[in-house]
Amino acid sequence: MMDATLSWKDLEWLVGISPLPVLVKGLVRSDDAVRAVSSGAAGIIVSNHGGRQLDSAIATLDALPEVVQAVASSVPVLMDGGVRRGTDVLKAIALGAKAVLIGRPLVWALAVGGEEGVIQLLRLLRDEITTSMTLLGVDSVSGLTSDLVSARLTPVATA
Repeated sequence: MMDATLSWKDLEWLVGISPLPVLVKGLVRSDDAVRAVSSGAAGIIVSNHGGRQLDSAIATLDALPEVVQAVASSVPVLMDGGVRRGTDVLKAIALGAKAVLIGRPLVWALAVGGEEGVIQLLRLLRDEITTSMTLLGVDSVSGLTSDLVSARLTPVATA
């Protein structure tokens, strides 16, 4: 599963032979994002692999702004990890992500409720996104800006 010999040359080789756009997942640093783009990546997925690979890894939401700024809109930046509710989606988009991935919640919904569970999850996320955008006074995702990421988007913990 781990190959210490992998290098940026391997990414360049893959980009060179693939008829599809190659996205690089698992980046949380701006210098790595810039290197991936210069090696031919068509997109970046900011991810810490759920924090399972390296204890105390930076949260993807914390890493996102630096990566977005580093690639300066040259490629789309997506975010994976930590998305559990609609406000998480809004925060990521406000900080520059073009999209988010919802792997773990999707798997949980599938395991618990099958196809209907996934449908319910997607409806719940959509409804949370819609409600939160209304409460923020934003009528489209293009209106989401980084200044909105504050306590207004952070759910209040309940006992």
